[in-house]
Amino acid sequence: MKTNALPRKTRDYDNHPVIDSKRWKVYNQRPGDIIISTSYKAGTTWMQTIVANLLYQDGNFPMPVSMMSPWLDMAVPPLDDVAAGLETQTGRRFIKSHLPLNATPYFEDNKYIVVGRDGRDVFMSMWNHHANYQGMILEAISRFKKESGKDFPTDYANIHAFWQDWISKSWYDWEEDGYPYWSHFKHIQSWWDYRHLPNIHFVHFADLLSDPEGQVRGIAAHLGIEIDEAHMPGILQRISFKDMKKNFEKIMPEAKDIWKGGGNTFMNKGTNGHWRDVLSSEDLALYQKVVERELSEDCAHWLEHGGAVA
Repeated sequence: MKTNALPRKTRDYDNHPVIDSKRWKVYNQRPGDIIISTSYKAGTTWMQTIVANLLYQDGNFPMPVSMMSPWLDMAVPPLDDVAAGLETQTGRRFIKSHLPLNATPYFEDNKYIVVGRDGRDVFMSMWNHHANYQGMILEAISRFKKESGKDFPTDYANIHAFWQDWISKSWYDWEEDGYPYWSHFKHIQSWWDYRHLPNIHFVHFADLLSDPEGQVRGIAAHLGIEIDEAHMPGILQRISFKDMKKNFEKIMPEAKDIWKGGGNTFMNKGTNGHWRDVLSSEDLALYQKVVERELSEDCAHWLEHGGAVA
């Protein structure tokens, strides 16, 4: 439900091998900072690449996108290094987050972009992501399990076992789904309730697929960025799935250390609807119950279909 109050931080998402909202303590806000927020696997890296191309319209980035736009609440990288990297940036900054709004510090002179995607498509992409961990992320998970005594399963027998946990169990006491991560639905609803605020802009994965140019222009308008029309064809080429996959070293070079197959695995298919051949009627009925429990009717409709946000 909409509220006239401004958002405020009331939760911490920590005690997890992947996410730690307390890392935002190092954030020294600058007016105009851009925060890109999704639950996960909803188009975060795609949006980061779009914003990078709007800030550097000739495609000459000063560093890989993941370095320009760090995931500040990721629990794994040394926090001092991430903080130093942000402080030394002289251009306009854009930061990645997977936190719901009630765990995010809010500033009226920041710009927020929230990316949404049908939860069934998120799940399919998350399975590919989770089942292909290697290297540094498995080491971080192993350390977490040893230090905390909490399990973080990485060896699900199949996608259906992962589905049962993801849709019906929770990591955090205040959630009821998302295990072993956090709730995709709580995330989007927390932002949806403040969609009337002028500095929060919603973009849907399906709309990025069907109308990339229109969405890019809408994002630029939200950020107050004027597009040089001579650069628009190059921008659209570089944010295409084909081009991003081909040049993923310029976007997230560390992917090769986190996933088997590196960028090819991370980018996966870049399309929707694969759940139709995987999830059963019982699975889908359970999904619908979770949607009805967690989301307002208008949020649920937008999350499934996309379109303009009223």
